[in-house]
Amino acid sequence: MKWTTGLLAGIGIVLAACAQEVGHEDNVNAKAFVDYMVAEHNFDRDQLNLLMREAKRKDSILTAIKRPAEKAKPWYEYRKIFLTPQSISGGVDFWDKNQRALAAAEKKYGVPAEMIVAIIGIETRYGGNMGGYRVLDALATLAFDYPPRSKFFTKELENYLLLTRDQGFDPTSLKGSYAGAMGLGQFMPSSYRAYAVDFDGDGHVNIWTDTEDAIGSVANYFAKHGWHRGEPVTVLSNPRPNADMTIVNDSLEAKWTVGELEAKGFPTTATVQPDMPANVFSLQTEQGKQYWIGLNNFYVITRYNRSRLYAMAAYDLAQEIVKARGGRS
Repeated sequence: MKWTTGLLAGIGIVLAACAQEVGHEDNVNAKAFVDYMVAEHNFDRDQLNLLMREAKRKDSILTAIKRPAEKAKPWYEYRKIFLTPQSISGGVDFWDKNQRALAAAEKKYGVPAEMIVAIIGIETRYGGNMGGYRVLDALATLAFDYPPRSKFFTKELENYLLLTRDQGFDPTSLKGSYAGAMGLGQFMPSSYRAYAVDFDGDGHVNIWTDTEDAIGSVANYFAKHGWHRGEPVTVLSNPRPNADMTIVNDSLEAKWTVGELEAKGFPTTATVQPDMPANVFSLQTEQGKQYWIGLNNFYVITRYNRSRLYAMAAYDLAQEIVKARGGRS
């Protein structure tokens, strides 16, 4: 299906249903965007004008993006959100159903199968919740009606239209989160274009319904962000009484080495090489603070979502899924 064919068909189906909602055809920022896409990427002006008319402003998206972030939960509460009997058993089931693709992705990219499974589980409950907003509406609303992030989302809208044209997708049909994240792994359009892969070789990159592509894409994302095959992710530390607490949680980046952290009072409880890049962070448990040495691969997980809690939840979920399966084989 060609992009233009899908576009016209999709608009014809939904225009009447969305007639009561406001499109962006008269929005000055949308008009400037059309000019840019025509000049820079040789899009058809009439088709883009029609698409801007179809791209609806969604007040619910603006409400969601403006919602104040919830007060950070302590680790012991955050962990319970993502590590549940359902998330663990769902991971086992997803792994069993996709064992061949996961093994192939691990072999090619060096990312353990359990890590890929855990990311998909946290992001979309193994595909059970990939978002209910049209990506077109989400990106247009945030690009043209939300000035604080307009530059970012305008660039994402540009990438979205390029990827739908390249892949032959109908740009009015794809669904995602209120921020425009898509598919089993919740890729933004720029990440889709940079890291999503046609892992099953069918000529299309489909991270919504093609589980093999989604698996390969998550693995490729990790590999391209520096995942080191076979290396540990994080190890527990028992700080000495004179430990330099000023460096705890000082950065997501692994800007120290294991040896430097030991010299500052944070020895590891497992054998890791002293020259490995590392940082030190704390987690609040119900019994008090725990201290962890985050290695390179831990930092890579934070490149997917810039949160230590997210990275630790993904790592813990991965380990629990392995335990529930009775091993990795």
